[in-house]
Amino acid sequence: MAVAFASWMLAEARALLTRLDQVKPFALRETMVPAAALSFQAQTAIESYLTRGRQELREQVHEYLEWLRGPQARTATPTQAHRRFVFLRLRFNAVLSQFDIFSEAMSQRSEADFGVWLSGLDVVARDGLALPGYFDAPPVICYLARGPGAAIRRARTRLPGGGENPVAIVRIPRERMIGSGIASSLMHEVGHQGAALLDLVPSLRKAVRQQKTGPGLEATAWQLWHRWLSEIVADLWAVARVGVASTAGLVGVVSLPAAFVFRVNTDDPHPIPWIRVKLSSAVGEALYPHPQWKTLTRMWESFYPADSLDPDRRSLLAALEATMPRLVEVLIGHRPDSLGGRSLAEVMATRERQPSQLATLREAWRGDPALMRRASPSLVFAVIGQARVDGAISPEAESGLLADLLKEWALRSTLDSSEVCATKATGAPRSAVPAPVVYPAQAVI
Repeated sequence: MAVAFASWMLAEARALLTRLDQVKPFALRETMVPAAALSFQAQTAIESYLTRGRQELREQVHEYLEWLRGPQARTATPTQAHRRFVFLRLRFNAVLSQFDIFSEAMSQRSEADFGVWLSGLDVVARDGLALPGYFDAPPVICYLARGPGAAIRRARTRLPGGGENPVAIVRIPRERMIGSGIASSLMHEVGHQGAALLDLVPSLRKAVRQQKTGPGLEATAWQLWHRWLSEIVADLWAVARVGVASTAGLVGVVSLPAAFVFRVNTDDPHPIPWIRVKLSSAVGEALYPHPQWKTLTRMWESFYPADSLDPDRRSLLAALEATMPRLVEVLIGHRPDSLGGRSLAEVMATRERQPSQLATLREAWRGDPALMRRASPSLVFAVIGQARVDGAISPEAESGLLADLLKEWALRSTLDSSEVCATKATGAPRSAVPAPVVYPAQAVI
């Protein structure tokens, strides 16, 4: 190998190391207040993963430098030496891509108000995902993005460049901050993670394939339900967790020009929006019987009347509606091995979230707001979402109340984590953590 080329490759590899050294741990880069920080588990998982990646790359670069200085490089061609460097550079860019995935979520934690609210949403997501006794939930972190839709990069899935994602990363529409509709987006994405941990979609697909179908459009309808199951299960999870707040929030997400609402795209994993809202209401009616679901469905139909559609689309939508009751039965009655033969409705304690019970809780919390602050965050969102649909709380009061609650959940989580760390360090028993002091909400529920 030419001496000049070897010197150039040595310099390039050393430059790679120099740039790698500029990638610092988030703990040395971010300026967020403590209450906006990620949970200790999430921070540890992310930093450990990224540190391992940087260390492995650093070792690979040093091995390359040693190879360049050794006897094998002297007989290698410039093409061979450069090829090895190119692979190192690709690995370097993969490390940066993984860093940027988490950096986007972390940097928002320095935004005034929004950083703390995101930390509160982490707490809500953790509560919405929790299913003790059935799986160990991974840490969940949230961040904001433009556009109406949410998304999730699930934990334990492959990251760009290789490696297993150590946390679930949920992208939340910024337009939903802050109202009860944000729970619809958040619980839907959390549902994707929960369904993956329980392996729900494969077992449900098997159950759907076993349904007896007639010819023509009925068979087509069941084929579409089968294709859409991943999104359908996530919607089911959201309705089970936050009740009518899920369907009302979904209406807000898919309220688009009619061409999009009625669009039939068989490659899209999401159901046709017009059908998706109806299915969410049907699931809600099965889990939480109440006239509100039919009211929501009629309202949705008045927004988007289907009588002006072409005959083919009207026929397809009619076939989907005709098979929907049986699909709901399959969903609600499904008892996968991962749940020990119990249904999702049973393990998620949906009996405790019937509309009448949510209204009773609202009245109890009006008399004693401290009860609300001791309740699980997903239940609080369910109660507030029910109150919003019932017209018992204004949008302004809802936003102010949720802003305060997210702040309180973030602060409480931070104090709890700090006390756990202090207890481990000193060996002293845990003391009762005082209730966080937050500004009073603009209005009680």
